[in-house]
Amino acid sequence: GRLDFNPITDSLVNKNGDSVQLAEPTGLELPTQGFDVEDNGYQAPAQDGSGVEVVVNKNSKRLQLLTPFTPWDGGNISNAKLLIKAEGKCTTDHISMAGPWLRFRGHLDNISNNCLIGAVNAFGGATNSVVNQLDGSKDEVPNVARAYKANGVDTIVVGDHNYGEGSSREHAAMEPRHLGVRAVIVKSFARIHETNLKKQG
Repeated sequence: GRLDFNPITDSLVNKNGDSVQLAEPTGLELPTQGFDVEDNGYQAPAQDGSGVEVVVNKNSKRLQLLTPFTPWDGGNISNAKLLIKAEGKCTTDHISMAGPWLRFRGHLDNISNNCLIGAVNAFGGATNSVVNQLDGSKDEVPNVARAYKANGVDTIVVGDHNYGEGSSREHAAMEPRHLGVRAVIVKSFARIHETNLKKQG
């Protein structure tokens, strides 16, 4: 064989010694009627979507309309409490676990109940157990975060190298922000997670 053979313009010699050219292949690679298929399940979007109202059942456990986060006012963050100092590797799966939690990915408040539950607490080495500095009790990370938020107390998270490595899971940035975390302080960030954190303010 030859690598310079062009099947469109060049000829081959058949078993009878005749010089022949190959016909172009035919088939139904493309639909004969084009791509306009009538689908009763398809509803075209409105030409002007500004008047469309998205209605979500307020009792839904899987869907929740998002409320924009309050933007940073440019001032200092004062009197914040440490929510957790994560020891060692802290991937997006440590910050926002997948698995059974994925059914809540459309409901930020519910999926936030998995926030940082896989992170190893540098103080004691346990996962999903931190001290609530308001009353000295120990509780799960999301519960303590909610207690701080309910009392108007800002929180911070401290981590190690390459914090947030793994998949570009937006929930890993949204959940801490939703639970009142104002800053994440680490030795280095995974690039995608750093971008996602900045997007959430």
